[in-house]
This record gives sequence, C-alpha cells and structure tokens, in this order.
Amino acid sequence: MEITTAMVKELRQETGAGVLDCRDALESNDGDFESAVTYLREKGLAAVAKRTGREASEGLVEAYVHHGSRVGVLMELNCETDFVARTDDFKELAHNIALHIAFAAPGYMTPEDVPEDVVEQERAVYRAQALEEGKPEHIVERIVDGRLEKFYEQVCLMGQPFVKDEDKTIQDLINDAVARLGENIVLRRFARYELGETLD
Repeated sequence: MEITTAMVKELRQETGAGVLDCRDALESNDGDFESAVTYLREKGLAAVAKRTGREASEGLVEAYVHHGSRVGVLMELNCETDFVARTDDFKELAHNIALHIAFAAPGYMTPEDVPEDVVEQERAVYRAQALEEGKPEHIVERIVDGRLEKFYEQVCLMGQPFVKDEDKTIQDLINDAVARLGENIVLRRFARYELGETLD
C-alpha cells in the first residue's frame, strides 16, 4: 500500500511522533492507522503527544554566531520548568537547533506558516514543470503534491533533516528531547541574520 503524505500528517497529529517515525509505523503496518498508533505507543513515541498541550513558558534564548561572524541566529526555546531549562541536555538541544538554523537557513517554522500566495506560486511552477516533462494530466496533481512536500522540507525548519543527523528532522529532535526530559518543549520563534543580506 502506498503511504501518502496525508496519512503521515494525520498520524503525526494524532500521536505527535516525528515524520520519519510515522512513515515507518505506517509502512510496518501496511498503512493501517490504528495499528500504526499502537506501534508508536509501544515504542514510547506517542507519549510525546500527551505533553504537547502543556504550557511551556520557561526555557532560554539561544544566541549562535557562526565562525567568521557572517551568520547569526537568535531563538527562543521553551519548556515547562526552569529546572529542565538549566539542564545540559536542554541547552545542547537549543545550541543544536540554532546551529542548524545558521546552516540550513529555513524561511518558516512549519508548512502552515508559508503564505498561501507562496504556496500557490510554487504549485504553478511545479504544475508547469510536470506538464513540460510530458507527465500524464491525471498524475500531475500527485507530482505537484510530492514536489511541494520537498519544498516544505527545504524551507520549513521543523521538517528539515538535522545537519548533524539527516535521519532525523528538527521536529524529531525536539520530540526525542520531550520523551527524554518529560516536559513539553516548544520552539517559539527564531531569527537568522546573514551579513550583507538585503532587507525585505
């Protein structure tokens, strides 16, 4: 059975597990949603979802300046208690995310943050490309959806493969920390500055 992006997204919303974990769970269970949920619970990944609704107003502001002082990142990472915010584990997570932002230059936090006009512009480009490549009309929309998912992976921080471990996304990195530390962790906001960039 083909595992679609919509299936992965639905499982992520239900469990809070990472994209790769959700895809793996669906593939391991032939696309059966309930079996995939059980599979993730058994792995302990669904426990993350129980913590996602809890308020996270503690944490820290991380500042990272890349070697040569040409790229800088400022970001806010929140957790539930000051105790967790002071742990080396939490500080390392903040540092790793800031380093990733400096390297990968995401434009948005999640696909939901991408403005609709940008999405429609990308769709139009991918549709034109697919038709120019001679793809049959009836599969063009699926091709466009697939290319749009790749676009989101490139420009949206939470779906980007982590620069130090490309098997994990930034969302997976945060979910792993939630499971380890036992608290909800939220990346509230970030700003990336590059020397000489134009201001929009």
